[in-house]
Amino acid sequence: MEKKKLLKNKIVDTLPVLYLETVILMVLGQFLGNFVLGIPVGIAYARNPEILNSAFLNTTLMYVIFWGIWAVALLWIGIRKRNRPILQAVGTKPQGNNWKYLLFGLVLGFALNGFCILIAWLHHDIVLTYDAIHPLWFVVVFLTVFIQSSAEELLCRGFLYQKLRRSYKNPVVAIVGNALLFALLHLANNGVTVLSVLNIFLVGILFSLMVYYMDSLWCAFAVHTAWNFTQNILFGLPNSGINVPYSVFKLDAATARDSFAYNVGFGIEGTLLADVVLLVACVLLYLWGRKHGKKSMDVWAET
Repeated sequence: MEKKKLLKNKIVDTLPVLYLETVILMVLGQFLGNFVLGIPVGIAYARNPEILNSAFLNTTLMYVIFWGIWAVALLWIGIRKRNRPILQAVGTKPQGNNWKYLLFGLVLGFALNGFCILIAWLHHDIVLTYDAIHPLWFVVVFLTVFIQSSAEELLCRGFLYQKLRRSYKNPVVAIVGNALLFALLHLANNGVTVLSVLNIFLVGILFSLMVYYMDSLWCAFAVHTAWNFTQNILFGLPNSGINVPYSVFKLDAATARDSFAYNVGFGIEGTLLADVVLLVACVLLYLWGRKHGKKSMDVWAET
């Protein structure tokens, strides 16, 4: 009986099965988020059809539905005893899950994405016009972007990464394996190209290295949030090919052009420049981690 159980666990924890499990959690989470929010939105629309003309509301809804992924993922991790150690990686037990790394991540995400946008602007690939900033809306949308970005990190760098760390002794499998699925999940996005897939793969590697060397899922939460918020909400550029109606600056889409620094269909993420910037960031983090002998806590140590 014990041998059968061990064999079952080995099969369940293989890369293809874990990929399938992660995708199912994502689909169920998005369905839950859409279904639950769809009820009050439908009622509000029935009373006032004009409500869906709000750029702020539409943008908020696009991001906040990802709360469902948080709910489904935490439920699945919590109800299965063999998954529960993953909760440690989400909480404050890892040394890197602290406010310092959270703040560092926000600054880094803004700096990396902002640098790419600056080069595209200086190269005259994009023309940006200031629209308006509403402090309350700005904060609310930022929080919804955090929900979306952290939900993706919870699944890929939280759940999948930790499951792969348990199944395979070599950490490269967990680092590369979850980054690969992260890239594959974006294949259906508008304007996807080889460069954009490589970009998302590299950003997945970067976030994985943050978990491995900095012991900080929170830092990955923050960088992902700041990256998406900067390009999509602050400067009005596509976020992985997806445009939103609310932003502080507006892009003149008619004059935007493709170059090494900007991709009309996919945005900053579909460019050679962004790939190089992310590759350099990955190398620097790898060298820093190796130099200081950093390594994340083993959430499975006591199992």
